[in-house]
Amino acid sequence: MPEILEKSLSIAPVIQRGEYFYFIHPIADGIPLIEPELLEDVTKRIMNVADMNVDRIVTVEAMGIPIATALSLKTRIPYSVIRKRRYCLEGEVKLSQSTGYSKSELYINGIEKGDRVLIVDDVISTGGTMDVLVKGLQEMGVEIVDIVVVIGRGDGASRLSAEGVKVKVLVTIDVKPDGVIVTEVADWE
Repeated sequence: MPEILEKSLSIAPVIQRGEYFYFIHPIADGIPLIEPELLEDVTKRIMNVADMNVDRIVTVEAMGIPIATALSLKTRIPYSVIRKRRYCLEGEVKLSQSTGYSKSELYINGIEKGDRVLIVDDVISTGGTMDVLVKGLQEMGVEIVDIVVVIGRGDGASRLSAEGVKVKVLVTIDVKPDGVIVTEVADWE
């Protein structure tokens, strides 16, 4: 029987912008709404696969926030959000990121050398955001214990793996004009 995440992906609408097909999904976009059962399913899966022996959970704004929040509430591990705007706090670290469709800056605050972290995120496609985040945290002396992404699309996870960065992906998808196809479900239990 398909799980809640797979069912929700199978009915996700697809829109086309130029040559690119985007899937619209609660975990990736927050619309139409994030059902508690879906978030609970995702949280349970992450807890089953991730090394939770960490000081904090780290995510990138925006759609990693609901995932990190739910995970933090279940595990009692605090979380930090890598923001897309500058706060000018002491020790702030600026990272420049490039994804398949945009370029921007990320700002790290409150994460210290020696911290042991679990990175969680909603989607990995090109791996551009994850790549710059991992390198930035490593340069800061942060220990990345584990990385878990809910939805994989494209070659980002495999590209990072070839570079020695292991990203655990819960479900891998392909997006076609007529819908989302789940091509792989990780069996981490």
